[in-house]
Parts: sequence; structure tokens; C-alpha cells
Amino acid sequence: MQNQSCVTEFIFLSLSQNPNVQKLLFISSLFVYIATISGNMLISVTILCSPVLLGSPMYFFLAFLSLLDACFSSAITPKMIMDLLHDRKTISFEGCMMQLFAEHFFGGTEMIVLTVMAYDRYVAICQPLHYSSIMNWGLCGSLMGVAWTGGFLHSIIQIIFTLQLPFCGPNVIDHFMCDLFPLLELACTDTHIFGLLVVANSGLISIIVFFLLLVSYCYILFSLRTHSSEGRRKALSTCGSHIAVVVLFFVPCIFIYARPPISFSFDKMVAIFYTLITPFLNPIIYTFRNKEVKNAMKKLWKRLVVVSDENYE
Repeated sequence: MQNQSCVTEFIFLSLSQNPNVQKLLFISSLFVYIATISGNMLISVTILCSPVLLGSPMYFFLAFLSLLDACFSSAITPKMIMDLLHDRKTISFEGCMMQLFAEHFFGGTEMIVLTVMAYDRYVAICQPLHYSSIMNWGLCGSLMGVAWTGGFLHSIIQIIFTLQLPFCGPNVIDHFMCDLFPLLELACTDTHIFGLLVVANSGLISIIVFFLLLVSYCYILFSLRTHSSEGRRKALSTCGSHIAVVVLFFVPCIFIYARPPISFSFDKMVAIFYTLITPFLNPIIYTFRNKEVKNAMKKLWKRLVVVSDENYE
């Protein structure tokens, strides 16, 4: 089917039309976004600068997850924040497609990374004697390659089909970002089949992966009964953090994509949660009870202070 689109830009209705509310949202969103980038990049830099942490596959994957959270939030949030300062909130057709691609690319990659992290915890807890031989650096690198490739394939499928849709009339999106269901409502053709494709490619996959992750973590927690009390405490702390992040990531995705292809007004609030709040909470969840990361951060801070003092002298 040949694309007959004549729409060159889309107009966002954003989160609110009230100027006072927009100012409040601008300040709060900017604060959360800066904290999100700072927190996630701090974790990535800390792990990369700590030989002890970088030598562990779990923290190697965590560094990637933090980088993905920063990228995922940056694909959407800066545009939303800047739009809160303008009366007319527009995005070009090409910019909309780029935002859509980035959102699903980083989101799809993060889904696979979370699955890889669950597998890493399974091997560490259920097969500890074989952990170093199974989770070798060759496998870790391959798994990260699979994650990036899977995210790209997931996103490119969405983009290819979206580009086939004709947009020849309305161009107002009741959202603060470009997403699949709001765009389907603007297409000048029957989008029933494409809507089912979105549910299958995003919603159904999210449900299946989420269910498998919950089953795997239940199995991991069940196997802890044979461990020592200290081992159970450490494993529960680590798995608890992972489960919290998995729930925060997958539940909003399932709510948005695993349903009939229609948009609701409260979708924007859900989108705010998984584009801004979840990436903001992830660094807190992973560092709040993690002594290794906190100790590495302290050492990194001391090294920076020493270097700063030497340069000052």
C-alpha cells in the first residue's frame, strides 16, 4: 500500500491547557528528569569505574539497564518539558516517527535486558557452582547483542507499518508524545488489522514475558529454602529490587498495549508513569539496599574529591 499522507506535522494537546498547571508541570517534570538522568548515569559511571562491580555480570547488566532508562526517558521527556512552555505544541511527521522508533527501541531492549537479569539471578541462586562457567563474558556480550537487536526489530516493525498508514486529515494528538494508538485514530483508513498487530507485537509479548519473569522469580524464591539465612537475606534483597523494577516497567506497558486499539484520556497519566517516574525510581530501588553499589559510589566520590584537590593545589 502506498502512503498518501499529506500531514507534515502533528499538534499535541499535552497534559493540560491551563497555563498555571503547565508551569507547575514544567518545574516538577524538569526536576524529575534531571534527577532521572543524574541517578541513572551515576549508577552506570560507578559500575564502569569500579573493577569489583564491573567484574560481576549482575552489575554489568545493571549498568546497561541504567543507560537504557536514561535513553528511554530522554527520547520523550525533553520534548514534553519544552512543550509546556509553548502555547502551540507541534512535532514534525519525521520527528514523530523518530520519537516513536526511539520509544519502542529502548523499551523493547529494556524488556530483554530485564529478562536477561532474571536469568542471571536464576543461575547465581539455583546453580551457584556453575555460575562463573555459564555466565561468562562471551555469553554476557552475546545477550546484550540480542537485547539491542531484539529492541531494534521490535521497533522497526512498528515503524514500517506506521509509515504505510495515510494521514490526510486531523493532526491533533490528545497526548504529549507520539504513540501507536493515538496515531491510529488519525489515520485515514481502516486500522483494525494494524491495531491487532500492535496488540500482538507489544501487548501480548509484554504479557508473556511478564508472566515468565514472575514464574522464574517465584521458582528462584522457592529454591532459597535450602540456602543459609544470610544467603536468603542477600538473595531476597537483590530479587526484591528486580521484581519491583519488572512490575513498574511491565504493568503500565500491559495496560497501554494489551487491550483493544483505542485511546483513553488517562493514558497520558500512565505514560507519565513509565516514561518519567519509573526511570526515576529504578536507581533508587537498586541502590537503596545495595551495599556494594553504595560503597562503590563512596569510593568514586572520594577519588573525585582527591583529584579535585590535587588540581586545585
